[in-house]
Amino acid sequence: MTEYGQFCPVAKAAELLDQRWMLLVVRELMAGSQHFNEIRRGVPKMSPTLLSRRLRDLVKAGAAERTEDKRYVLTAAGKELGPIVDALGAWGTRWVPELGDPDLDPHLLMWDMRRSVDLTALPPGRTVIHVVFPEAEPAVRRWWLVMTRDGTDVCDFDPGYEVVVTLETSLREMSRIWRGDVGWEQSQRTGTLRIRGLASACRDLSRWLQLSRYAPTPRPF
Repeated sequence: MTEYGQFCPVAKAAELLDQRWMLLVVRELMAGSQHFNEIRRGVPKMSPTLLSRRLRDLVKAGAAERTEDKRYVLTAAGKELGPIVDALGAWGTRWVPELGDPDLDPHLLMWDMRRSVDLTALPPGRTVIHVVFPEAEPAVRRWWLVMTRDGTDVCDFDPGYEVVVTLETSLREMSRIWRGDVGWEQSQRTGTLRIRGLASACRDLSRWLQLSRYAPTPRPF
């Protein structure tokens, strides 16, 4: 842990929070991930060893606690970080819009899409969406969202269920849609997004797949 050697409260807070990956771990806990493997799916490029270390740091600092059934939950102190993380997310959306190739991560994107599904908008029974990134590596090219009113799973293999709608677009374009940088209709008009399937499913798709919590952030451009 970096030590600044200052009594300033900003410096003392930064000693904990500006460690690599730390704020993203807090983001995952804020988003509702509690089990170690759930948290890992939100930081797929982070090593398990480093994740364990960061979780221990949060527990030691009193910002999180580990329950008897091995879940990690934010304490009152940790929950106070919520507005800080949200402010950073809104600031990044507004002022740092560029996405480089290393920023494009299909595992994180599909995990975020999975937990932003509006379960109340789904029809009864099972609804399956097939997402295809044609230019991606074969191992991460095809994904399936298996949704019911009880929850959503994301699969990187064909689960064998009937698909009601298929999305075909680039990983970059889907990331931009989810971030709110471009709208569903705009992407369809330009041909960068192709949607096919049941007419009712195509119509309701944008109701089922809610966007990032920061998507409504006003842009200065």
